[in-house]
Amino acid sequence: MGTHTKAPSEGTVLEIQVHPSDIRRRVWYFFLTRRQISWTVATGAAVVAFLVLNLVLAPRVTSNLLSRRKYEALVAERNRHGERLQELTSQMATLGKDTEELHLKMNRIYLTYGLDSDRSSAGEGYPFPPRGVPESIYSGAIRRGNVLEARIAERMRVLSTFVEEVESFEAAHGDQVETTPSISPLRRSEFVLTSPFGNRRSPFTKELDFHPGLDMAAGTGTAVFAPADGVVVFAGRYPLKQSVSWWRYGNLVALRHGDRFITLYGHLEETQVRSGERVAQGDVIGSVGNTGWSTNPHLHYEVRRLNEEADFEPVDPRIYILDHRWRDEEQLLVRARMAPDFRDYEPLPRLIGR
Repeated sequence: MGTHTKAPSEGTVLEIQVHPSDIRRRVWYFFLTRRQISWTVATGAAVVAFLVLNLVLAPRVTSNLLSRRKYEALVAERNRHGERLQELTSQMATLGKDTEELHLKMNRIYLTYGLDSDRSSAGEGYPFPPRGVPESIYSGAIRRGNVLEARIAERMRVLSTFVEEVESFEAAHGDQVETTPSISPLRRSEFVLTSPFGNRRSPFTKELDFHPGLDMAAGTGTAVFAPADGVVVFAGRYPLKQSVSWWRYGNLVALRHGDRFITLYGHLEETQVRSGERVAQGDVIGSVGNTGWSTNPHLHYEVRRLNEEADFEPVDPRIYILDHRWRDEEQLLVRARMAPDFRDYEPLPRLIGR
């Protein structure tokens, strides 16, 4: 096959002949004007330029596409780390609250045993400085997390020292531990605190008076438990002729716990112990009732501790209920340390405080 061309002159056309190698086959003729030639050359040049441009730009486009995908992957990874950081910070905040609650409970244990937490070797403060953080979009969250970490580390150090001191005390004073009130006389889910310890307005006289215990509302017949080992020093109704005030307690049980504590349980429906009987922590001693001066079924619970004048004075029973979380624990500890001097409480009668 071959070709034959004739150069065009003005007003003529370009003839292109295609001759096959076999003379018996047809000869192909193509005629192009000057305009067609120019258009064909321009189109060819454009195609060649396009191909050359693609060859030059293709690596850059591919690189840009790969870089964008890598960037998007990095952004997604950063977002995952950010979510994990927020989750960890939230967990640390929860752990911080838990350590604060443990610290409050440990302080209550110190008060329960009559120890002085201010003299503890645990100390206070936060000697662990937070670590430095490079600047980034998450630097604020990381700094907050580091501060929480430092506080938790110090709180755990303090708690560890507290625990060691308490364990040492308990090992050396086993009898005192067993006779120190430390649990609630009613199960946690079975009562509502209706009247706290301290000054209040009497539901009978409407005058301000001192309430030496807790009123714990519960259903009639709810079991009442001994908060520590002890001996029953009174069980029944106090004689009206001997004391109107103590007669108002209705059916009453009084337990003596070693030499330091006496606990009282008023307005009982029934008493299930008798005077002189020994009880262990957790034993049932009676049931909630509505006897005596009572406006509804509830347990009146008192804790009386021997003071320096050899008198059993009332103290806030909430300090000695370690198996219950009170809403105002911090204020409770502050008030307990201040040790207000209550002088208008009713002293224990002869049949109980002898």
